[in-house]
Amino acid sequence: MNLSETVNTGYFFGLVPLLVFFPIAGMLFNMIFGGKMSEKAIGTVASAASGLTFVVAVLLAYSLSATHGELHQVFLAEWIHIGELQLDWTFRVDTLSVVMMLVVSGVGTLIHIYAIGYMHEDVRFKDDVRRFRRFFVFLNLFIAMMMILVSGDSYLMLFVGWEGVGLCSFLLIGFWYDFNILGQKSTENAEAGKKAFIANRVGDFGFLLAMFTTFWHFGSLQFDAVFESASHHPDPVVISAITLFMLIGVTGKSAQVPLYVWLPDAMAGPTPVSALIHAATMVTAGVYLVVRSAPLYNLVHSTSYIVAMIGAVTALFAATIAVGQYDIKKVLAYSTISQLGFMVAAVGMGAYVAGIFHLATHAFFKALLFLSAGSIILGMERGHHHLAHGHGDHDDADAHHDEEVFDPGDMRNMGNLRKQMPVTFWLYMAGTLALAGIFPFAGFWSKDEILLDAKLHAEHYPGVYWLLAAAAFLTAFYMGRQIWMVFFGKERTEVAKHAQESPPVMTVPLMVLAFLAVFGGALNLPGSHALTHWLEHTIEGVHAGEFDFMVAGVSTVLALIAIGISWLLYGKNPLKAGQIDPLKKPLGFVFTGMENKWFVDEGYGAVIIRPFEKLAKFLSIDLDWNFWHDWFHNEVVYAGFQGLAKFLADPVDMGIINAIADWLAEITKRSSEKLSSLQNGFVRSYALSVLVGVVMILGYLLLK
Repeated sequence: MNLSETVNTGYFFGLVPLLVFFPIAGMLFNMIFGGKMSEKAIGTVASAASGLTFVVAVLLAYSLSATHGELHQVFLAEWIHIGELQLDWTFRVDTLSVVMMLVVSGVGTLIHIYAIGYMHEDVRFKDDVRRFRRFFVFLNLFIAMMMILVSGDSYLMLFVGWEGVGLCSFLLIGFWYDFNILGQKSTENAEAGKKAFIANRVGDFGFLLAMFTTFWHFGSLQFDAVFESASHHPDPVVISAITLFMLIGVTGKSAQVPLYVWLPDAMAGPTPVSALIHAATMVTAGVYLVVRSAPLYNLVHSTSYIVAMIGAVTALFAATIAVGQYDIKKVLAYSTISQLGFMVAAVGMGAYVAGIFHLATHAFFKALLFLSAGSIILGMERGHHHLAHGHGDHDDADAHHDEEVFDPGDMRNMGNLRKQMPVTFWLYMAGTLALAGIFPFAGFWSKDEILLDAKLHAEHYPGVYWLLAAAAFLTAFYMGRQIWMVFFGKERTEVAKHAQESPPVMTVPLMVLAFLAVFGGALNLPGSHALTHWLEHTIEGVHAGEFDFMVAGVSTVLALIAIGISWLLYGKNPLKAGQIDPLKKPLGFVFTGMENKWFVDEGYGAVIIRPFEKLAKFLSIDLDWNFWHDWFHNEVVYAGFQGLAKFLADPVDMGIINAIADWLAEITKRSSEKLSSLQNGFVRSYALSVLVGVVMILGYLLLK
């Protein structure tokens, strides 16, 4: 379908290429003309590009609704036609892809608007205003790549977007590549970007193996062709291999055990990046891949169980780590890993609607929480800046000392911020209650739908429900802990006393997200099941489950108990400046493990990274340089060549070849000397010689 057909039919499917065109156009415009534009203009262009993408997604949703969810494939151009591989650049517009388009572009646009205010201050705190334009260039590219990922009609087109968001994450996580998270000159942020890039390359290798196996067995990478062939000729071994290879990609992109380690370090990027990666774009790609490949996963229960267990284990494991973190964004980062575990567990159990439902609501409240955390960090930095320039109670020496060591993201440096930042406080509370699963916030409905499916399928997926229930309990606890530490009690630093509220350009997008965090559960409320009916046009076999008061009641009671325990520990007796965490003494080594992320990074370092570095050093220094270059090249090649050359020059050339030439010259010389005696210069002698010769010849002829 093209644009003219769109106009004639009254539907908007032909506009789908604009999903990619608008953010690319915004990116190019800022790249070419941004150097002469104001920050507000640059941010407006980038936000408008993302906003227009959202408008197109809304028009596509309307068109799908009007056509009763019928799949539309929009051809753009021929792409790869080689042998049996016949792939075109075709966009896929169905109910699943449109949900992802709406979430990515909608939340992404709010993040763009928020980033105008955030980056205006961030580039000045780090004294490099020229990077403002670069940030929005990367942000637009991120939206474009994610749109390719969710709108592709084949695994290969999806993979283009998959790699594109990986590139964007590398560029944005390491955006302040010459700083650390405290704003000091360092390469830590660059290392974090590299860590994300490498961890995702491991997962991407699994996805590549899945595609190779898919094409080898089915002869195509186009979704419909693969699914139809798999349903008619199911080979459990091959399909198990394909889905397990995909799972490797999922663990990388959606940060599941064992490849989750890159996501907490993604905090190195500016806060809008954290919100974009954790809430709306990159980490949702793995969940989307499983749902898109549902016809394959439905054929192999064993793989589905592995997916569900990895998700459930990740949910609980990451939640335990979040309990022991002090950095406000690190808590949210491990919370994201945990909530992604809920989604992966859901889609692994075949509860695809529940997984997508939680994906959408999580995008709302986690974007709200990350952006609110960014507001808090900037508020603390404003207070710190206020003191550092001599406007507070500190003298200049103390202010200078604080400027070097102060961490604005450390919750131990906060306290009572609800007084200085009341707007951010209430917005953060909305996100917290949604994440904790408190009625009637959005997270209550989506999380409980996953728990219900886990309970109903406990026979086929044993252990999943209990792991997720424990994770839900810890989620409410660590979010309660965060609220008491950040917003209540007394200010534990002078900076917290001088923290300042953020401007409307930052708080207004947060209000929109807070509205979605409160009312987003309406997407799939029991009774209406709007999202279920919407997705059933694309995903076969989905059904609307009934609301279970027992499951919802138990999870709500557990969440309230967890929040109550957090109040007893952190709210009733607020943390004081310099006081150790109340959990440290009673939990002992368990809390030490949580605090140190169960030493997983150290384990990777000991088992993989340092042995790899030693191997690389051995190969580069000992083998390549010392052996290959110094010994083999110098002693074997160079010395051998010199010896052979000397041998050929002296014994062979001078001793044999030259001697033969000298011998031939001597023979010639002596022969010429003997023959020269015949040359006496008298003509009569020559005539006599000729006569004798003639007589001899005639005599020979006569005798013969």
